[in-house]
Amino acid sequence: MKAMLWLALQSAWNRRHTLCLTLVALSLSVAMLLGVERAREAAKQGFEQSIAGTDLIVGARGSPVQLLLHSVFHLGEASHDMSWNSYQRLRDDPAVAWVIPLTLGDSHQGFPVLGTNQDYFKHLRHGDQRPLVLASGRRFEQLFEVVIGAEVARQLGYRLGDKLALSHGQGQEQGEEALHDHEDLPFQVVGVLARTGTPVDRTLHVSLQALEAIHLGWQGGAPLPGLNIPARFVQKFDLQPKRVTAALVGLENRAGVFRLQRALHQYPDEALQAVLPGVALDQLWNLLGVVEQTLAGVSLLVLAMGLSTMVAIVWAGLGERRRELAILRSVGAGRRHIVALLALEGLLLSLAGALLGYGLLGLAAQAGAGWIQAELGLALPAWGSPANELKLLAGVLLAGLCASLLPAWRAARLTLSDGLMPRL
Repeated sequence: MKAMLWLALQSAWNRRHTLCLTLVALSLSVAMLLGVERAREAAKQGFEQSIAGTDLIVGARGSPVQLLLHSVFHLGEASHDMSWNSYQRLRDDPAVAWVIPLTLGDSHQGFPVLGTNQDYFKHLRHGDQRPLVLASGRRFEQLFEVVIGAEVARQLGYRLGDKLALSHGQGQEQGEEALHDHEDLPFQVVGVLARTGTPVDRTLHVSLQALEAIHLGWQGGAPLPGLNIPARFVQKFDLQPKRVTAALVGLENRAGVFRLQRALHQYPDEALQAVLPGVALDQLWNLLGVVEQTLAGVSLLVLAMGLSTMVAIVWAGLGERRRELAILRSVGAGRRHIVALLALEGLLLSLAGALLGYGLLGLAAQAGAGWIQAELGLALPAWGSPANELKLLAGVLLAGLCASLLPAWRAARLTLSDGLMPRL
């Protein structure tokens, strides 16, 4: 075995320039395979941690996934709202530690506007129970003040003190003219949140009273003709909300979550539902399974291309190695020794490619961790999960060994005289 290993290494060294190209292709394939797997795990973990520390999401009865999409990811529209009285009763429940009211429906250049209160900044968590942090400025305090997410600030170029107008509805895209703008009641940017890698980054945050104020004199989703209430008179009106889209609930004791969930489902005053965030997130992730499978398929295809490159280079090199293999046959090596030699070369090449790809990915992830977290919101680990990645690397080695058997079989069929006969 030692002699066979020594022969394989010597033969590989003699063809080092050609094999280096194969090694590069294999290492990049392995790096992509492991990178996609790590990105998938990081994306799933980040997806599940878009909202952390929340025990229940409460809203009007309907689809749990739809309520999750609208209240957490700010996508789509809620079928109905829940009344302010229901929110107050929920807030005053002895089992409830805190409640964050959420009101959606307006937008600004394609970004959703969320109406809430100070409990949002105090209790909302993301990732590994991390609170919201202001990168600059402060929370909203006055009526027409807005705190924007990091992505809103980056794409629209807003800074502290800038003015902006909200638009009614969620269909307005950046650069398009809105059907109904609240231009007469502009908001001032007073805070910019640090990047979280969650939908918070793409959201503008205002007070619940501010949303009531900009809709004074509106009926049926449109302003009444000729009715314009100046900003200085707005606060003379009752701005207490009548309804909210949903509420995020944290409990004093998480053991009572199912009791409160049943009580809300049986709430007599209106049809409500209470959704467990983890269960709804799993349902939503399962719906996105096709994307996960596509990414895995692409990475496996790249790995197959790398192994095909190895087979093609080894196969093409058999013509140059006929004399070498014939000499080995002439000194007593049988066909099984030739097959074992080429299979061992393929295994060593696969092992080197796997280790090099693993190392390259680790160094790249370590060097780009800050940029990946800031731009993509993914906490991509430098070295990944050993259990999962060892299985993938073992699979790469097995695939490399199997792929090397094809040129090994071809080499074993070469006759002794074929390699020793001079070619004219």
